[in-house]
Formats: sequence, structure tokens, C-alpha cells
Amino acid sequence: MRELVVEADGGSRGNPGPAGYGAVVLDPATGETLAEAAEYIGVATNNVAEYKGLVAGLKAARELFPDALVHVRMDSKLVVEQMSGRWKIKHPDMKPLAAEAGRVFPPGRVRYEWIPRERNKHADRLANEAMDAGKRGRQWEPSASTAGLDAAAARNAATPPPSGPPGDATAGAARARAALAGKAGGAGGGTTGGVGTGTGSGAWPGAVSRPTAPDTAPDDGLFAAEEAVAASVASGDFEAEAGALAPTGHAARAGLRDANAGTTETDTPPAGAAPAPLGPAGAPSASAAPSQAGAAPARSGLAATPPAGSALAQGGAAGAPAPRQGWTGPDMGAPATFVLLRHGETALTPEKRFSGSGGGDPELSAAGLRQAEAVAEALAARGTVQEIVSSPLARCRRTAEVVAARLGLDVRIEQGLRETDFGAWEGLTFGEVRERYPEDLDAWLASPKAAPTGGGESFATVARRVAATRDRLTAAYAGRTVLLVTHVTPIKTLIRLALGAPPESLFRMELSAASISAVAYYADGNASVRLLNDTSHLR
Repeated sequence: MRELVVEADGGSRGNPGPAGYGAVVLDPATGETLAEAAEYIGVATNNVAEYKGLVAGLKAARELFPDALVHVRMDSKLVVEQMSGRWKIKHPDMKPLAAEAGRVFPPGRVRYEWIPRERNKHADRLANEAMDAGKRGRQWEPSASTAGLDAAAARNAATPPPSGPPGDATAGAARARAALAGKAGGAGGGTTGGVGTGTGSGAWPGAVSRPTAPDTAPDDGLFAAEEAVAASVASGDFEAEAGALAPTGHAARAGLRDANAGTTETDTPPAGAAPAPLGPAGAPSASAAPSQAGAAPARSGLAATPPAGSALAQGGAAGAPAPRQGWTGPDMGAPATFVLLRHGETALTPEKRFSGSGGGDPELSAAGLRQAEAVAEALAARGTVQEIVSSPLARCRRTAEVVAARLGLDVRIEQGLRETDFGAWEGLTFGEVRERYPEDLDAWLASPKAAPTGGGESFATVARRVAATRDRLTAAYAGRTVLLVTHVTPIKTLIRLALGAPPESLFRMELSAASISAVAYYADGNASVRLLNDTSHLR
């Protein structure tokens, strides 16, 4: 029976906005283009355009070979998971399109595979050609298309697999990545980048080729420990390499939650303040300002193994068991991965005012809304998020809603993700608080148990709340990737607790509006920081 590959994509310039789709039918043995389809469809959402691209690609394949087996490859995680039957189809605009796609070929003759966006360039180019034509008041014409030529040129220019003599760093990194991918995928095989290559079990009915466990999405490496390990091998950083597979414990570090509960972060910390020196018992000194501005940003990714004899190497605090180290021991099964998204800007953000949960509830500004849309586009391209959980505050809810609309997911509200209540300091700058409440501010800076003026929350209280929320969510979403839309203090607290780091580490973390961080939590209680303050989607 003839096998065909269908690659499809769709896009919307505005979501909803002017939209179009593209689809290509390929010969799996040669990569030859057998048919192309593209159309400008007027105003629609990205997801509707993606589904229309799928329908067009399947119909084009049926016209060529009605009895074919079809291997659909798309960079839309939503469409792949819904058409494979693992995710429910909730949006009313997508239900009839999914039903139409399911009727083109008999059940069991189509399988679906998610691929990264960079491997779907032919269909993506067709979709953009269709949208460009619509902008000119026309429809896409095959004779004017250069998508096939562009895709061929990109394939020809692709970098060959690394090779070299023993000890070559690039080749070594590639081998490490391949070995780790093989461990993650098990004996069933996995997907590769070429058309018509191996696809795991090979089962056709409703199958999707995936190199990871059923509830973990293949991704572009953004939230994958394998990429961090490969990078450490290439750089010769073998301590980081070993540390990548020895994530720091979170459940085993319950004793740290009170001792390290304090941070002095506002939602919009003041600029120019120096990192806080340590006061008695490891607390920030009374003269320290609550800002990370001017401090060296923390490095993104996985932390290297701490030096022998350091507080981290010894478990961080007396009586707290040290995490297991090295290549053996930790449970490296599918973790609960929290993608931590700070909300977009509000009117208070550029003015660096205290903005917590005890004052007004500001909405996103126009700039913040643009940031949310940029995040949504980036997360849709990566295709890893399976659930969305948000703080109840308006700025987070709105950010989450923008992302959810792009991904076709629902938003769950979690009270434990709200920002600190800053009491009478809400809406003030740090300088204004210093002028009005100097003694209260000094006490607050000196101890994580001190609350802001007017009965706000201490950072010790916030840390206990965040830790309890973390434990609930890791239990509820084991093995899944969850977007948590929240604030500066909860995100930095999660990062600090995952690392087992002392309170002063908070002053060395930059956390911009609409930035992405990530932590993975394993079944054995270990945690691994995967990313910190990624803002590449905003550039």
C-alpha cells in the first residue's frame, strides 16, 4: 500500500486576523513534492487555519492515492494531540473541522506526528504566501509559489551530522544527546527529522510517533535536560554535566522552607539597589534594598554541582538531607514540568512600584498585552504546554487567557500563585516606602518573618504558601508540562527552593515582565531548574 507524507500549517496575523493555510504532500522515499495546497481564508484564528491546512493536505493526498497510508506531520501540538484522540476538542470552530479531517480517509489509515516548527518550513511558507496574497486582495497561485524551492534549499544547506576524531567536543556532544534521547525513548525507537524515517512502534490506528513517555511532549529542547547536558559536554563543563542528572531535592528539603523563606522582591523592584548583604542568621541586613537591579543575573539553565563543603553541597541547612549526586540514583522518569511565566506589564511596572495582592488589581497595559501575545506565539511554536494554571489577579488571568486562546486550552485559577500582599506599601515606590515607613522597612528587610506596614504578608508566609501550592500541583500534574502564570515572588521562590539556595540568591535573579522560567519536579522528590528569565520571544 502506498505511503504518503502530509505536512500542514496555518497562521493568522492577529489571532484572529487575516489567516491562511498551507499543505504539501511528499513522497516518503525521495522527499519529492507531489502536491501543494494553500489558501487565504479571511479573518480566522491560528488554530482554525491549522485545521483547514490539515483538511486540505489530506484531501490532496486522497486525490493522488485514495488507498494510501498517510503520515501527517505538523508543528501544532494542539491539532496532533486532538486528532490522535488524546486531547478533547472543546472549541466550537474546531469541532467540525476535526470531524471533516477524520472523514477524508478511513479510520486507522492516518497517523499523526508532532515536529518542531523549523522542520515544517515548506507548509509554513505556503501559509505565508497565502496570507501575502490575501493582503493584496488575491488568492494563492501555484505558479507563483517558491515554497518548494525554499524548502529544498534549506534541506541542502542543513548542517551534516557532527563527526570527528576521538575527543572532538562537537561530536561528543552529539553522541551524548543521542544516548540520552535513546534512554528517554526506550526500546520502541523514535522520530527523526527526515521524511519517511523510522516512527517508533509503527502502529497506524491513531498513532503518533513520539520519543518520550505518553504524557510528555517532544519539544525543541527548551525545557529538556538533554540539551543542558549536551551543552555542558561541548563546553567541557563536566561538573555541570554530572549535576544535570542530579537535580536538587524539594520534598527532602522541607527544613529549608522556613529557614530560607525570605525574599525581598516586589513585583516591580526599584532600580539601582545593590545586592543585600547578609545580616544575622543569614537574613538580609537592615540596610539592604529589595532589588535585584544591578546585581549579576543568574545564569539560565541547570546549576553546576556546588563546591565540596559549601552549604548547598552539604544539603543547605543542618539536618536537611543532601540530594543524590552523580549519574545514578535520581528518578529520571517523566517529571511534572512547571513553565513559569511572569505576567505582562501593567501601568505600575515601568514605575517600579510595589504591586502585590493587597491593593488595586491592575490590568495589563497595551505593552503588557503585546508581551502576552508574543509569549503565546512562542509557546505555540514550541508545542510543549499541556495545562495552564494562573494566579487569580487580573494581570495574570489576562496573560493566561491570551496564551490559552492560542493553545486551545482552559485556564485553572490557583489562589496559591498570587503575589505577596504588601499592605500599606501597595502602589508606592521603594523610595516612598523608605520616606514614610523607615522603621517598618528596616524590620522587613532584616527578617523574612516581618510583614509590611498595615498587616501585609511576610515572605516566610508567602514561601510556605508557594511550597504548599507546588506540592499540590506536582501531585496533580505528574508527568505533564504545566504553564504557571504568576508573579515575581512566587517564581523566584520556586526557583530558590528548587535549588536549595539561601535567601540572598533572590537578589541575583533577574525576572523581567513576560519572562519564561522552568523547573521540573521528579517522582523521587528531586527538582531541576531548566530555564530562568528567557525573554527571547520579546526581542
